[in-house]
Amino acid sequence: MSDKLSYNITAGELAACEKIPRELETHANMVYSSPATLSFNSPGATGFGVKRAGLVVPGSVMLLVAPGCCGRNTNLMEEMPEYEDRFFYLLMDETDLVTGRHLTKIPKAVKEVRDHLESLGKPPSCVMICITCVDALLGTDMERVCKKASDDAGLPVRPCYMYALTREGRKPPMVYVRESIYSMLQPAKKEPATVNLLGYFSPLNDDSEIYDLLKSAGVKKINEISRCADFDEYLTMSGANFNLVLDAQARLAAQDMEKRLNMPYIEMRRMYQADRVENQYMSLAGATGAVFDKTKLAFFKERALDAIREFKEVCPGAAVAVGEMGNADAFELSLALLRYGIDVPVIYGTVTAEEMPFIRHIAEASPKTRIYANLHPSMIWHGYSDGDKAGQIGSDINLTIGKDAAYHHPGASHVLWSEEVQPFGFAGITKLFVQMKEAVS
Repeated sequence: MSDKLSYNITAGELAACEKIPRELETHANMVYSSPATLSFNSPGATGFGVKRAGLVVPGSVMLLVAPGCCGRNTNLMEEMPEYEDRFFYLLMDETDLVTGRHLTKIPKAVKEVRDHLESLGKPPSCVMICITCVDALLGTDMERVCKKASDDAGLPVRPCYMYALTREGRKPPMVYVRESIYSMLQPAKKEPATVNLLGYFSPLNDDSEIYDLLKSAGVKKINEISRCADFDEYLTMSGANFNLVLDAQARLAAQDMEKRLNMPYIEMRRMYQADRVENQYMSLAGATGAVFDKTKLAFFKERALDAIREFKEVCPGAAVAVGEMGNADAFELSLALLRYGIDVPVIYGTVTAEEMPFIRHIAEASPKTRIYANLHPSMIWHGYSDGDKAGQIGSDINLTIGKDAAYHHPGASHVLWSEEVQPFGFAGITKLFVQMKEAVS
C-alpha cells in the first residue's frame, strides 16, 4: 500500500494474497462511479448499455417502463438519427410503484406502439420491454407479462432488464440482454458452412483476419447481428452450424441457443498476446476440424509483430498506464505489453477471480506495477496527497490506453481505444500499436 489516499496495491502484493482483498470487491464497498461518469454510460445513456443493446435487433423498438427519473437520459439517444421513432415510454406513477398496476397497462401500450408505427409505415419487427430496479424489487414476472403482450399484439415482445441490483449476480443486465436479443430465433434447418459470431453489439473491424481464416477453412457465411439488414436476415442466424462466442457475456445466450436450437458453440476471447491469439486459432481448428491457411495466419501475425516493433522504435522508453474503459481486458492487455518489453507502471481495473491468473503473471514480470480499483470510493482522492494536488501518481507515464487512464494522466499521450467497431485478433493488435505509435509521434 502506498501513502496515497486512493486505495491501491502492487501486482506482487495482490498475487501473494490468499484471497482478493475486501477493498477490491465491488459488492463490499460503496461504488465510486468514475467509469460510468467519464463515458456517460449508464444503462440508458451513450455506449452500448441495455437500451441500445436491446435495439440491435433490426426493426425493433423499445418500450421503457419506468419512473420519469429513469427515462430522462434516453432523450439523448433519441437525438441520434438511427433511433428516431424507436423509443416509447410508459411512465410509472406512485400508485404503480406501490401496487404494480402498471403491469396491466403494458400489453395495451405495446399495441398502441404497434398501431402508431404501422400508421407511419414503419411496422416494428418486435418490441423490447425495458424495465428498471423498481420491477426487480416488486418481483415482477416479466416473461409472463411479455408473453401476454406478444399474444395480444401479434409480434415478438421480449424483456430487457435494466437492473443495477443484479450487477453482481449470475445474470447481470448486459448478460441478460444478450440472451434476450437472440431468444426470438427459432429452430431451423442447419447450413453446414455458416457460423454466427456472438458477443458484440457492433461488428468486428472489416480487416480482422477471422473472416479470411474462416473462409479459407470453408465457411461461406458469417453472421453478425449488427450486420443484419432486416429482421428476416436476423432470423437466418437460426440456421448456423455453430456459434463462435467472442465475449464471455454472450456465453449464456450461446448456452440457451444450444439448448433450444441444438446449436453448439465454441468460445474465443479478445487477446493482445500474439502467441495466445495464434493458439486460439489452432484450438478452433482442432475443435472444428477446420484447416486454416497457414500462410495467411503467419502473415497476419507478422504484421502485428511489425506494428509492435515499429512502436518500440518510435518510443523506446514507453511507460503505459492501462485502464479498463477500452476494447480490451485491462489485465490481459497489461500482461501483453509487459511481455513485449513495454513498462506498465499503473493499471486501473476491476479485480475478479477470473483476472487473477493474469495478475499472477503480471507480478512475475513487474511486481511493482500498481493496481487501482476504479470503483473504490477512495478513488475520489486519486492524485491528491494531504489535501493538495500532488501530481505524483504515475508521473513517469507518457502514454495511456483507455478513457479512465487518460483522465488520471492528462499530461500523457492518449489512445482511448473505445471505437464501437470492435478490434479482434492479430488485426486488433496491429491497429492498437499503430494508434499508440501515432499518439506518441
